[in-house]
Amino acid sequence: MKLGYPIEASPEWAAAEWTALAPAREGVILRDLGSAITIYGQWEHGTWNAQPWHAGTDLQQLWAPHRTREGVSRPPLAGALAGARALADLHDMGVAHGDIQPAHILVTAEPARAVLIDLALARGVEVPQRFDFPYRGCLVHYEAPEISRSVLGEGETAPTRESDVYGFGASLFMAATGWRHVEYPDDGSRAEQRRAIVGGAHRPVNVGGVLGRLINDMLEYGPHNRPTMREIYKTLQAEAA
Repeated sequence: MKLGYPIEASPEWAAAEWTALAPAREGVILRDLGSAITIYGQWEHGTWNAQPWHAGTDLQQLWAPHRTREGVSRPPLAGALAGARALADLHDMGVAHGDIQPAHILVTAEPARAVLIDLALARGVEVPQRFDFPYRGCLVHYEAPEISRSVLGEGETAPTRESDVYGFGASLFMAATGWRHVEYPDDGSRAEQRRAIVGGAHRPVNVGGVLGRLINDMLEYGPHNRPTMREIYKTLQAEAA
């Protein structure tokens, strides 16, 4: 069960009302994607949804034993492969997740499967106007440069499959190394963080093998220079075979 209510307005969160609408918006999206047992509605402070509980370990926890900031990280491919398949399947349905981060990729044990959670910011599904709200970016650590640039300039934008690919690469990098892919002050404002993302220089990818090469490709600055999620999945599948 998720309950949505307005967060306290602040300079960082001027549009606080979206948090009240997010559960119902996610409920609409989950139903459209085939979750017949998801329900949603309104309560006195906002909206709510009830959805299936997914057992699994998020990618950040899953790779904790293999994480290193020194030397080369070599996490097992199973978690990345499962996450790539889940995101590729979502993209094949014409939907961009919009909030890809390691905590939103839940991986089961053998055989490894992944579920993508927290879809309230997704685009590609028709949402009733009473539950909809503009997309103003996601957790900046995983935001693509074109998303950060649009949010800085226009205040809002729309996630794409290409920005999801970037977010997936940044998520794999964080889970494997513990580093944000772009360096900026921990106490910097979101605007400062976004300007660093737009600057375009990411940390060297100290992840070994095909996974490291794919992360580099996913973190390409230009959206159309990035591989698709289906291409990423197929590459990982061939390597794991």
